[in-house]
Amino acid sequence: MLSYYPLSYLKYGLLFCATLLSQLSHADTVWLKNDDRLTGTIVVLDRGKLLLKTDYAGTITLDVAKISTLESDRPLLVKPSVNASQQAKSLKRGPEGSVQLVNGEQPITLALENIYQMMPPKPLVEDFYLKGNVHLSADYKKKESDVKDYSVAVNNELRHGRWRHLMALEYDHEIKNDSKKTDTLDLQYDLDRFISEQWFWKGKAKYVNDKLEDLRKQETLGTGPGYQFWDNELGAFSLTTLFNHHHYKYADRTLKKFNSGTLSWNYNRYFLAKTLELYSTGEVGKPFISEVDYILDLEAGARYKVNSWASLTLKTEWDKIASKHGNLNDRRYLIGVGVGW
Repeated sequence: MLSYYPLSYLKYGLLFCATLLSQLSHADTVWLKNDDRLTGTIVVLDRGKLLLKTDYAGTITLDVAKISTLESDRPLLVKPSVNASQQAKSLKRGPEGSVQLVNGEQPITLALENIYQMMPPKPLVEDFYLKGNVHLSADYKKKESDVKDYSVAVNNELRHGRWRHLMALEYDHEIKNDSKKTDTLDLQYDLDRFISEQWFWKGKAKYVNDKLEDLRKQETLGTGPGYQFWDNELGAFSLTTLFNHHHYKYADRTLKKFNSGTLSWNYNRYFLAKTLELYSTGEVGKPFISEVDYILDLEAGARYKVNSWASLTLKTEWDKIASKHGNLNDRRYLIGVGVGW
């Protein structure tokens, strides 16, 4: 029994050393022109800026003009221009201001200043991936009268294998004309099943409860194909066509059930070394009945990252439904703060 504990400590010590050596062996290395050397993980190179994730300083931004060369034993997607790209199995040290792309027996030397973008390729099947954000906002709403609105929005994206889950919740508390109050709840859940690297099939469920508008409740179920144009470290863009079934309940207790066809989109793009994000989501649809003319649900905005987890947000939302039973035309302009993960 006495000899068990030293052996146990030795075993865990060796395991820790092996794990540490494994992590070090897979670290990317950046040599600067002032002879400094940095190790970490290359996140993305975009238009002269390199993002390097480190254990000692978080994610740092480097000017490519200050970099001497790079080295990595991971596959990386390298784009010399907007319309050209090639995948390198690894990167080797090159002469001053360049790097060697290893694809076969003969490495290709490429000047760092000629690399438009570089990032790890995104796998089709991911074991587990989670990202999301929560934002607190105050806004001014332009409608028939002035409205003060305070809201909280939570968004989550979970990827597991070929499945992608998108969950969104938004709660609004409104004060209209300094007296009338209402609460609005908006819930949405999307489930995507990727058939190939870019094609997927979407299922969607949405519920909206508004105590003030003519249209009090919306319940929507939809399904249809989608296409992912790109999804990488610099952003994503997808289009989806859906066949939907709607349940609408109006303030005069009128009930309406109908089907529609919609085109929805989801776009975001990072700039300035991922400190600025522009995004837009929404859908436009045509109901298959004469009582409702069209449906529009639009959100667009910008997020500026203050640090690795906090951001400032400026966005606009536009919900419009043209109906013979009552119209919804809701425009909002919001500014707030958020936390991401």
